Amino acid sequence: MKSVTSKITTLRRATAVGSVRASPGAIQRLRENDLPKKDVLVVARVAAIAAAKRTPDLIPYCHPLPIDAVSVDFELAGDRIDITASVEAIYKTGAEMEALTAVSAAALTIYDMLKPVDSELEICSLRLQAKQGGKSDFKDRPPAGLRAAVLVTSNGVFAGTRPDRAGPVVRACLEDYGLRPQFEVVSDDLEQIEASLRKLVAAEVDLILTVGGTGLSRRDVTVEASRKLIQREIPGVAEAARAHGQARTPYAMLSRATAGLCGQSLIVNLPGSSKGAQESMDALFPGLFHAYPMLGYRDGPR
Repeated sequence: MKSVTSKITTLRRATAVGSVRASPGAIQRLRENDLPKKDVLVVARVAAIAAAKRTPDLIPYCHPLPIDAVSVDFELAGDRIDITASVEAIYKTGAEMEALTAVSAAALTIYDMLKPVDSELEICSLRLQAKQGGKSDFKDRPPAGLRAAVLVTSNGVFAGTRPDRAGPVVRACLEDYGLRPQFEVVSDDLEQIEASLRKLVAAEVDLILTVGGTGLSRRDVTVEASRKLIQREIPGVAEAARAHGQARTPYAMLSRATAGLCGQSLIVNLPGSSKGAQESMDALFPGLFHAYPMLGYRDGPR
């Protein structure tokens, strides 16, 4: 199975449709419930709901979903029964297969219950009608000309005694969105970090991602330096990163990271481990880019 551990949890919806073609006589008997097997549509609806819940048992590579809702509707035409099934779940992967499986089970159930009175039944037009949820629904992109910077705070990296693993992860993520961030490494010194941040703000850098200094040791002072500049805190940014990380390791609760605005510059603290940095980037982007239209960046920054 494909790993979905890095994906964010969002509301997922999927709707599938399909039809069972039948003779006009069979359709009429269905309307009148004049069939050897009674209550066809009632049974088909129950079968569809049960099948949606059991999709991973039937389709090997499907992930189990915590399904929140399944709806199944039927429409009778002169020569067919149209089936629509919708599935909702708040999870990391989509509900398309559950919706398709629900329609398939309903169609097969109708086929089974109508076949004593119609030998020419046909299941057809099974397809996904709509889906939503996941990062594909949040297609925020950085506005043209957005200026970004990555500021790594680490004594070891600054002195060259330790390789920088987290900084390149963050830079690569930004490059995936078409950005070419400035990159700087400074020591774990409050005044030096503050000075670097002020320099970036003065240069009108729009997005400043600090890497490191969010923990509990005495040398972790990036958060304090950031708070000297932040004029308008955005609590949800750090909360989103912590929640995403907490679902993967209990140590995420120890992050003191913050985020906020200094003028029009958005400052966001990220952890100094490569894994923590990657998870934070997974949690925050591309949704964080939505901040810029809110700040009035319609045709490019500033």
